[in-house]
Amino acid sequence: MTKAKALRTSTILVPVFVPAVIVSLLLIIGTISNPDLAGVLFLNAQAWITENFGWFYMLAVALFLIFIIGISLTPWGNIKLGPDHSEPEYTFLEWFAMLFSAGYGIALLFFGVAEPVLHYAEPPAGAAQTVDAAQQAMQIAFFHWGFHIWAIYGLVGLVMAYFAFRHGLPLSMRSAFYPLIGERIYGPIGHAIDVFAILGTLFGIATTLGLSATQINAGLNYLWGLPVGNLVQVSTIALVTAAACVSVVAGMDKGVKRLSILNIALAVLLLLFVFAVGPTIHILESFLQNTGSYLSGIVKRTFNLQAYTHSDWIGNWTLFIFSWTIAWAPFVGLFIAKISRGRSIRQFVFGVMLVPSLFTFLWFSVFGDTALSLIMEEGKTSLVQAVQADKAVALFQLFHLLPWSSLISFLAVLLIITFFVTSSDSGSLVVDSLASGGVLETPVWQRIFWASLEGIIASVLLLAGGLNALQTMTIVSALPFTVVILLAAVGMWRALVIEGYRESSLQSHMATNRHLTGSQWRHRLTAMIRFPGRNEVETFVRDTAMSSMNMVVEELRNSGWDAAVQFDEALIRAELVVEREGHVGFIYDIRLVTIPVPDFAYTTPQLGARSDKVYCRAEVFLRRGGRSYDVFGYDQNDLIRDILDQFENYLHFLGVTPGKLPWNMAQHDDLLTASKKGDQD
Repeated sequence: MTKAKALRTSTILVPVFVPAVIVSLLLIIGTISNPDLAGVLFLNAQAWITENFGWFYMLAVALFLIFIIGISLTPWGNIKLGPDHSEPEYTFLEWFAMLFSAGYGIALLFFGVAEPVLHYAEPPAGAAQTVDAAQQAMQIAFFHWGFHIWAIYGLVGLVMAYFAFRHGLPLSMRSAFYPLIGERIYGPIGHAIDVFAILGTLFGIATTLGLSATQINAGLNYLWGLPVGNLVQVSTIALVTAAACVSVVAGMDKGVKRLSILNIALAVLLLLFVFAVGPTIHILESFLQNTGSYLSGIVKRTFNLQAYTHSDWIGNWTLFIFSWTIAWAPFVGLFIAKISRGRSIRQFVFGVMLVPSLFTFLWFSVFGDTALSLIMEEGKTSLVQAVQADKAVALFQLFHLLPWSSLISFLAVLLIITFFVTSSDSGSLVVDSLASGGVLETPVWQRIFWASLEGIIASVLLLAGGLNALQTMTIVSALPFTVVILLAAVGMWRALVIEGYRESSLQSHMATNRHLTGSQWRHRLTAMIRFPGRNEVETFVRDTAMSSMNMVVEELRNSGWDAAVQFDEALIRAELVVEREGHVGFIYDIRLVTIPVPDFAYTTPQLGARSDKVYCRAEVFLRRGGRSYDVFGYDQNDLIRDILDQFENYLHFLGVTPGKLPWNMAQHDDLLTASKKGDQD
């Protein structure tokens, strides 16, 4: 059994699971034993990292944004996250709903009102509580929650999806390092990468759960007078963690997807309500103006470290938000990767970055500008004092100034709870997958274990120092993972360069397939105008295709090549595989594909209107997916010629690629198995 197969068959990967759990338990025990000392250490650690590594965080995030946009704009953007013939598993609405719920729903609810109001009251530069301060507050909020955070999420998700679905490697952060270190990803280096990813995810989710608990507590206090304190917040975490365990047992489609759709529906309902009862025209004007200001000033803000003012504002705001995002990136990235198979790199990048960012800008314009308008135009300055005293009450203080405040506040609490559950259960699925070496289907008790551990960490950090402790652990845990993401980007760049050699090779040798000799032209014409049934094509694949492949394999084996032929009864697929140690293997398979008969096949419009008629094709598939051409009707000699043409393309690819490829992709069976659904569809 290979290292890769041994890794995949393990439910728990001990070298990853044990260190992650030990570090988490040491943190829990140390914090419980002396909460005051832990709080002081957390504050000192935050100050040290902000002072010494603030520049590194900002530079890294800028590089993430440049890299992911640059990749999408090159010809590499056409590459699919999966075989070339694969299609997306989820609709765009389902995809965006899960992105929204996992990625940043809680952040919008917590900071949508609080951040613009706080920046207005205490701007990083200039006079407070002025028109300029209001404009600056909105631009800062756009900057903190716009393209940069989605570049972080998107880059991690992209590298995971690319290596897992395009090359059949485990759906894990370690796979991005295959082009750099090869088989060593299955050793200590790979284990360490996933441990960093798990710890970052645990503390990132703990921060989210802590923010959610304090905001739920504020909402319950507003609605029913429940006291604000640690007891209520820890109890909230316990109850919602229990609900997350139920959702986690249900799995991705039944639990996470349904809750995500509920989340987006409630969020849009709140958004439309505030938009309707708030200063609607002002919201639209400010949305356009602030978006333009954000785009025109994005470079300046990206590299603004307040080097001449030595303020701690950037550590409390920009660095915290970016590091929180980096800590969350393994979770959100892997989650995005799991739901993005079949999309092209360009679709992925623009879908992940553009749509959520525009929704974010609209959200902050509706909630933030409504709050600022009430303060500046109607004199509701009490909102400023309330938010400065406790950020968690900001949303409910805004609703208090609007019609139907009790009903809307109740819906907001419900939305925060569903976001809480979604974040916890989807985070548990992801952490469990990372701790199992990329296995997607794991025992229920493991998922419950991770959901419970996340709740315990959040509760302990709240007791040790509240939101400051949560913020500190986020910044600390994100530091090593920032380095991991940078190296992962290098690994993906190298893999894409190699894929470019493959494309150049195939393009330069396509002419070999255009020179039709013998009877091939007649067969090609027949395939264009004849529409055979299943029995004809199945017989062709079983007999002609298999016999042709066996003849080629026999000659290859006589020359010392590792070659084999196999037949898949489920897909009616004849597959020829050639392995070459240290190199990408060659795959040539012919599959029975059923598609509707086109209208032009009929002699009358009435018959052409029938949509239930289908015919079958014997399509050629290579490692990178379907080639979209039919070989039904080829005789044995012509089929052998086609196999040799493709094999010659493959050899040319190996010849133009510098040195040995960093992976041999012996896991092709997993990739092909994962693509079966798309093939049959």
